[in-house]
Amino acid sequence: MKKSLSLKESIIVGSMLFGMFFGAGNLIFPVHMGQLAGTNALPAAIGFIVTGVGLPLLGVACLGTSKKDSLFDLASLVGDKYKYFFTILLYLTIGPFFAIPRCATTSFGIMSSQFADGNVVVPRLIFTFIFFALALVLALRPNGIMNYIGKIINPLFLVFLFILIIVSFANPMLKGGVIVPDESYAAQPFFKGFLEGYNTMDAIASLAFGITVITVIRNLGVTNETDVAMNTVKAGAIGCGFMALIYLLTTFMGTMSRGVYETSSNGTIALSQISSHYFGNLGMYILLATVTLACFKTSVALIVSCSEMFNKMFPNFWSMKQWSIAFTVFSFVVSNFGLDAIITYAIPFLMFIYPLAISLILLALFGKAFGFNKKVFSSTIALTFIAALFDFVVSFPKDSFLPVSFIESVANLQGKLPFASIGLAWLVPSIVGLIIGLIWAKASKN
Repeated sequence: MKKSLSLKESIIVGSMLFGMFFGAGNLIFPVHMGQLAGTNALPAAIGFIVTGVGLPLLGVACLGTSKKDSLFDLASLVGDKYKYFFTILLYLTIGPFFAIPRCATTSFGIMSSQFADGNVVVPRLIFTFIFFALALVLALRPNGIMNYIGKIINPLFLVFLFILIIVSFANPMLKGGVIVPDESYAAQPFFKGFLEGYNTMDAIASLAFGITVITVIRNLGVTNETDVAMNTVKAGAIGCGFMALIYLLTTFMGTMSRGVYETSSNGTIALSQISSHYFGNLGMYILLATVTLACFKTSVALIVSCSEMFNKMFPNFWSMKQWSIAFTVFSFVVSNFGLDAIITYAIPFLMFIYPLAISLILLALFGKAFGFNKKVFSSTIALTFIAALFDFVVSFPKDSFLPVSFIESVANLQGKLPFASIGLAWLVPSIVGLIIGLIWAKASKN
């Protein structure tokens, strides 16, 4: 029985992991973080890489360790009702609620930097309508054009990105002086970057799509679950290491842009400004074309994936075609609230779902030690769930539909939990849940 992949096979799998997780939309967060973090850019970038690179890698590895073939099956280790709840929540988050509309608004954000009067409502409506109309056509009739776009556009985008990075470091906008960190990055830049990495959504996406990588490794002859997990990490060190390097460089590129530009409202504007600064309008148009096509490809893939999963969970409700239409229309509506609004309202959902995802990943990775006992899974997730609800409420913007007094009351309660100040209020409850589960499982066995 084969225990390890060859170097060539590891490179193939690593490239697949890179292609799966790295998208044009991911760049907007490290660039913007760099602008905000200033002199604290390095610890912030390291925190970002932990959640933006490390967790997705562990997410794929845990699927191999647990011998589960999908998120739906993995979540069943917690409970039959929970597997529906968590799978629906996760797919809606990486689908029509946030990730799919974000693809369209990221693309439009580059174009909108050219509207001097700031009136983007009608142009955005037209752009997103065309974007999603074409996405729906290809989602309903998938064909070779998407593979063609991926094989051509992704390499072109990476070439342009690295040219931009090299030029920005060779001729930095910041030639002396200090960029004072924003207040949010002044005290705990590592943990702020850690939370910022949630925005990539790659860790939760790894639970949804990681089985593709696991299947490839198994087809290459590695079948033992422990060996599969180890080889996933080994191969991932290649692809994800490359991704981490890009995140690090783009974070510093964002910091250096403060030598010329003020902090932007989001990373799309920052990326457009940097590109235009070095390459003029031509650079902006190249960036617009490559980002739009890359985001378009991602949107089509997400529409298809979400439709497939919902059709699998509810086979007698709607057909795949009906799910695709519904998700596309909903994504179109959400996209017209704008990128800033999508990012703002995604934060509470990510603050809720990420603790659940991290706990599930770690439980699955080390599940062999306690025989994948459901009692351990259910008790750990239960207490994590409660603490994550606090994070969900506290993260809502003050001008949302939730009463400010309610948010403040929950914040006071959450503040009594250890590590709440750094966004990890769920950590101790999760550990307590694990201990309770282990004792419960041991007592039941005896």
